[in-house]
Amino acid sequence: MVKAVHCMSGAKDKISEYHLNKHQPKKPQFVVHDLAAYIEQHSEDVTHPHIHSFYQIIWFKRGSGKHFVDFSGYPVAENSIFFVAKDQVHYFDDKKNYEGVLIHFNEQFFVHGRGELEFFLKCNLFDNNYQAPYCRLESDTGEILDQYLRLIREELGGRIEDRFGSEELLRAYLVAFLIQIQRQKNLSERVSGMLSYRVDDKKMQLLKFLNLVDKHYTKGTTVTQYAQNLFISTRTLSALTNQLLGKNPSSIVQERIILEAQRLLLHSELNVSQIAFRLGFDDTSYFVKYFKKHTQISPAEFRKSIQ
Repeated sequence: MVKAVHCMSGAKDKISEYHLNKHQPKKPQFVVHDLAAYIEQHSEDVTHPHIHSFYQIIWFKRGSGKHFVDFSGYPVAENSIFFVAKDQVHYFDDKKNYEGVLIHFNEQFFVHGRGELEFFLKCNLFDNNYQAPYCRLESDTGEILDQYLRLIREELGGRIEDRFGSEELLRAYLVAFLIQIQRQKNLSERVSGMLSYRVDDKKMQLLKFLNLVDKHYTKGTTVTQYAQNLFISTRTLSALTNQLLGKNPSSIVQERIILEAQRLLLHSELNVSQIAFRLGFDDTSYFVKYFKKHTQISPAEFRKSIQ
C-alpha cells in the first residue's frame, strides 16, 4: 500500500494536506485501498478536515453515516459513491461500520494529452461546485465496477516495471470505471427530469473555463486573459457562462475565491491577513471589503458564526 505523505502548509494551519507520491513519477500514481482497513489505519487523519493533491473516489459498499465535503454533510448509505476533487476539504465521520473501496490517483496519471483532458472534463463526476459530490449506484452498475476493480487489483499486484503497458492498461480500466458511473448518473438525471449533462461543444468550452479558473483564481487573471487562453472573445465567454450557468465570468471567478476563503476560515487557524495573501490579495483591508461585498459579513464575522 502506498501511504499518503502528511505535511502542514504552515505552523498555524490546521488543514492537513496529503500527497500521493508527488514529484516521484517512478512511484505509483494510482492506488486502490480497502476502505475499512484504510479508515482503521488512518482514523486520526481522515476524521479531521483535510485536503489532498490527488483525486479520490470513495465507494461505501456498506454502512451508514455522513461524509463531509466543504460545508455540508452528505448521507452515506449502501452503495453511495463520493468524488472528492483535489484541494477540496473533506473528512469522514467517526463511524466504524464502513466497508468499501478507496481509489486515489494523481492528475498526471490520468491526463497525458488533450484527449484525456477533454474526457476528464466531460466526465463531470468531480465537478462539485455545481452539484452534490456523490451518487447512489444501482446493483448492476456495482457488479460491473467490481469486475473492473478485480482487473485493476490484479494489475497493481504485479511489478509495474515488469509489465509492458501496465500504466496504459490501468488508465484504461479507470476510464471504463468512470464511464460506467457517468452513464448511470446521466440515466438517473434523465429519469428524474434533471437537466441532462451531455457535453456539446459549448459545455466543453465552459468546462475548460472552469478548469482554468480552478488553476488560476489566486493569480489575478482577468476575464480577457481567460478568454484568450480559450481562443475565444470575451463576449463569447460571457454569452457562454450566462447561457449555461446564468452568471458572468467575473462572478464565477469571484465565487471561487470566496469559496476558498470560506474553506480557510472554517478549517484553518490562519489569520485574515494570511488568508488574504494566500488568495492573491496584497491589501488585507481590500480583501475584507471584497469578502463582505460578496457575503454581506466580514471574514471575522463569518469565522465566528461557524464556530
